[in-house]
Amino acid sequence: MIRIEKVELRRVRLPLVHRFQTSSHAKRELEHILVTLTGSDGAVGWGEIASPSGPFYSAETVDSCWAVARTFLAPLVLAARWEHPSELAAAMAKVRGNHFARAGFDMAGWALWSRAMGVPLSKGLGGERAKVEAGVSLGIEPTIDDLLAQVEARVAEGYRRVKLKIAPGWDVEPVRAVRAAFPSVPVHVDANGAYPDSEVTVFAELDDLGLLMIEQPYAPRALVAHASLQERIATPICLDESVEEVDDLVTALRLGAGRILNIKVSRMGGLTPAVRAHDLAVAHDMPVWCGGMHEFGIGRAANVALSSLPGFTLPSDVSGSDKYYARDVTTDPVVCDGGFVEVPSAPGLGWEADLDFLESRTTGRETVSP
Repeated sequence: MIRIEKVELRRVRLPLVHRFQTSSHAKRELEHILVTLTGSDGAVGWGEIASPSGPFYSAETVDSCWAVARTFLAPLVLAARWEHPSELAAAMAKVRGNHFARAGFDMAGWALWSRAMGVPLSKGLGGERAKVEAGVSLGIEPTIDDLLAQVEARVAEGYRRVKLKIAPGWDVEPVRAVRAAFPSVPVHVDANGAYPDSEVTVFAELDDLGLLMIEQPYAPRALVAHASLQERIATPICLDESVEEVDDLVTALRLGAGRILNIKVSRMGGLTPAVRAHDLAVAHDMPVWCGGMHEFGIGRAANVALSSLPGFTLPSDVSGSDKYYARDVTTDPVVCDGGFVEVPSAPGLGWEADLDFLESRTTGRETVSP
């Protein structure tokens, strides 16, 4: 039986090596919250709350996650007694929504448990692969030439798939240019729900470009519109923001709202619901891949472990640390070699926090104990 004796929350800020722009906002640095759970035996598990700073991708922000984590989640976790991380997740389910905040605690619980069991996190989750196939996500650039330069650099690094962010006014023309310049590279596009559900023409044109998928064209709750579009185009629609709960996936499957699922640990509230979503998708022959939120090394380690599960048959956003950060928060960075990231075989997350570096990047800290 595991009992948590101390919860520490740490706000950490890192600059990005390259400005990243989506359909809703641009960012040059990120601030995430790292969670540490200390058990009664002194063992520690690390997790990451990788919420954006502003309420553009979801309703959560760093500030809202900080408030919910310290006021509600930390006391629930301290009061819980559990043998398996799924029980900790059940205890936190009293808090509605707030998936990013819950994900950090759930991740830390899995890290603590897998280390205590003496197994790699990947094996504890049910993973089977020794290495995972890595894709890369590219933001909106000032010019098409700038975008082509970014694609060329990432392809030269061996990434197995390129995702392009699109938005109204930046869609068919840049994607067609990438397709012409890199005809053999698997490419997909991601709108982050930026288009009105009346827009069909853009996606009909993209449908002719041989894309791997079109991700989240419409708003998160517009599942009926996604189903209607999927009936009209051959390219698979991939759902992201639309699936925050496993119940959302049940609805999407019933409606035929998409043919591929992007599973994000943060968006779904942690590794526990992410595994459940994976299992449900596999049962319905829906391919899945692991999306990212520019996680630091702690969250990136969890993504790598999750991506080792058998249903992750498409390249995941588990790119190397150097794609985003000059220096990561782990003692060793996550490395992508030839388009693959190795899955650690050591117990726990497989990467260790760089405590000295974290001290220099910490902008706030709070400890909660019984």
